[in-house]
Amino acid sequence: MKHGEVVSILKDLITKCEKGRDSFRNAAENIQNSEFRRLFNIFSQQRAQFVSELRAELHRLSTGEMAPPTPAEPFDSTTTVKMGGTENESSIISQCEREEEAAVSRYEDAMKADLPLDVQYVLKRQFMDIKDAYDRIRILQRAA
Repeated sequence: MKHGEVVSILKDLITKCEKGRDSFRNAAENIQNSEFRRLFNIFSQQRAQFVSELRAELHRLSTGEMAPPTPAEPFDSTTTVKMGGTENESSIISQCEREEEAAVSRYEDAMKADLPLDVQYVLKRQFMDIKDAYDRIRILQRAA
């Protein structure tokens, strides 16, 4: 696979993880259930870590050497769409479920590409966590 294609895939996944980070943070700020809030904050932090790891892979591919992970960017609430005050837990969880479903699909597509082995390793590990989050959110949705 060409270097530019690998970079494009990583940038796409960074964007997806940033969106997930912001969506989970937004959900945590707008949901009443404290257990759901805690879980969404964990998922938001996890996505921020994924962004750092993916950026480190991009940097390593650009320089040919392993770079330390860059710190996650601080959360910027101006980049997210605020959820309306009338939304209930079910609709907030549904939005998170749709976001995670899209992330699962993006990672599945990325893993079909002929990526370098070290990039494949990072993506597979992240995918397992995203799939787990998606499954947990689906369970929450049924319970809400």
